[in-house]
Amino acid sequence: MEKKNTFLILLIFGTAFWGISFSVTKLAIGQNPSALFLFYRFLLATFVLSIIFWKHVKNLNLTAFKTGAGLAIPLMLGIYLQTLGITHTSASQCSFVAGITVVMIPVFKLIIYKKAAPLKIWLATVVALIGLSIISIKENFNIGSGDLYTIAGAFFFAIYLIQIERESKTRDIIPTIVPMFASCAILTFLLSLNQQNMIWIPQENTFWMGIVFCAIFSTAYMYTISNISQKYISAERVSIIYLFEPVFGAFAAHFILGEHITTRLIIGGGLIFMATIISEIKLKWRVADAT
Repeated sequence: MEKKNTFLILLIFGTAFWGISFSVTKLAIGQNPSALFLFYRFLLATFVLSIIFWKHVKNLNLTAFKTGAGLAIPLMLGIYLQTLGITHTSASQCSFVAGITVVMIPVFKLIIYKKAAPLKIWLATVVALIGLSIISIKENFNIGSGDLYTIAGAFFFAIYLIQIERESKTRDIIPTIVPMFASCAILTFLLSLNQQNMIWIPQENTFWMGIVFCAIFSTAYMYTISNISQKYISAERVSIIYLFEPVFGAFAAHFILGEHITTRLIIGGGLIFMATIISEIKLKWRVADAT
């Protein structure tokens, strides 16, 4: 099997972890600050990945640290804002709205790098945007605060994916993974310091169970696979593959949190899934001879 196809399968598998993590995070955070949850999540992920990539950790250099720290800023902001979104809306809706990243990436690449995506990516983007609109826009065109947080997070996550694609084309991205998550842990620790009446060691078991799940599966596994895969798969296509995440997220929210799967979620989710298919099909255009 080609590496590209292998990573496609691993990415889709990982989106299940991400989808489940929306419900796990909402359940685990409870009344605790989002920044504290993310601090422990990134800290544990850094520890796990340091063991896995110990060979690279031993040989870390200043360039890897700088690159990892640069990638950590948009990644941390993206995850932090989307985690805030989870606390202000349903886990299923948050997971779908997070898919707005797929719309942002080709637009950003066109504006910043003057690099146009293939036609099928734009078509998939439009279909995904329609699906997201059906899910998130309510009566009188109102969008909730949770959706706004999630959309802002998607903005930074799109920047992160574009940066990863650019870096992976010029160097081995693996040495930057541990410094990146270590930087995320430091940044979220600093955010936690600004919280009043902070309880640094929460007593709820769900909090720590959520940390373990999100650190190992949603962070260590998924972001490692994601970063390496972008050597073979474009940022646009990766972001569209991520749209499997809200499908898993909706079902996880139903079974874990008892959230209802509404008609809007079904229709919008169906369009988002269609966008994924469109991005993967091979379009062949035939121009008739003018004779």
